[in-house]
Amino acid sequence: MQKAKPFIKWVGGKSQLLTQFENYYPNELRNGIIKNYVEPFLGGGALFFALSQRFRIKNAYLSDLNKDLVLVYKVIQKKPNELLNFLEKYQKNYDETIQEKRNDLFLSIRKDFNLQRFEINYKNISDNWILRAAQFIFLNKTCFNGLFRLNLKGEFNVPYGKYKTAMIFDEYNILAVSKTLQKAEISYANYANCLEKVDANTFVYFDPPYRPISQTASFTTYIGTEFKDKEQLELANFFQKLDKEKGAKLMLSNSDPKNSNPDDNFFENAYSGYNIFKVFANRAINCNGEKRGKINELLITNYQYETPTLAINF
Repeated sequence: MQKAKPFIKWVGGKSQLLTQFENYYPNELRNGIIKNYVEPFLGGGALFFALSQRFRIKNAYLSDLNKDLVLVYKVIQKKPNELLNFLEKYQKNYDETIQEKRNDLFLSIRKDFNLQRFEINYKNISDNWILRAAQFIFLNKTCFNGLFRLNLKGEFNVPYGKYKTAMIFDEYNILAVSKTLQKAEISYANYANCLEKVDANTFVYFDPPYRPISQTASFTTYIGTEFKDKEQLELANFFQKLDKEKGAKLMLSNSDPKNSNPDDNFFENAYSGYNIFKVFANRAINCNGEKRGKINELLITNYQYETPTLAINF
């Protein structure tokens, strides 16, 4: 069976950074002491899939505050074949629809997806979860840049991405993802709910909504609520709480404000006493295409590790 990889496109996903992350994993993960993994801002789950198939991860706790994202993960975990039946139909429908009519197809499914949110019981898995999960994946694969955005009414409002081809039905990866998720507890929960899931033999990775690096880069949410400096500082306090009370190995990603303001010391102050490193990423979304390119991102840890080959101390 092929290796599982993220089954959705996700803004801020970490697939492109995994090679650099190799330099920053705790030694206890490499030598098999750590067997528990916690990721409270799940998103596309790139790091979970990479680590759980390489190291001796026996148990994982994965959570997010995007209800529909959590729903999709649970459907893949428990009912992958039923989901694939719907995805195969969506793939065929998309492929057989001429380009000029695909926007109509997209808007029709988007409308139904938004209407169905009033009828979904997010607490208990049911048959209507499967259709909703299929719609979520269809919209993710065909909308503009894979962006997930809700308006003030709670409606998904991202436009069609005008793709000539779209991988909606990815049978082998869905089955691989389902197999990998069997070791995971998946929860719709705030990051602070992971407290009781963490012990000294746990690796915790935080990938919160990034702090904007400019006044115009203000997109900090996928769930209808914002994650501003107040929330960033609350997360930093929780990071410190886990470090002191649980002794877990912690790693956190965020933007580097020095990309635009060399004097901005927000994260040095918030994570004083911890290790702060730089990694390099390609900007995935920018309204001005000419401004896409490599930028710095920050990686913050509370532990020492084997001497890295590419690490740059901040």
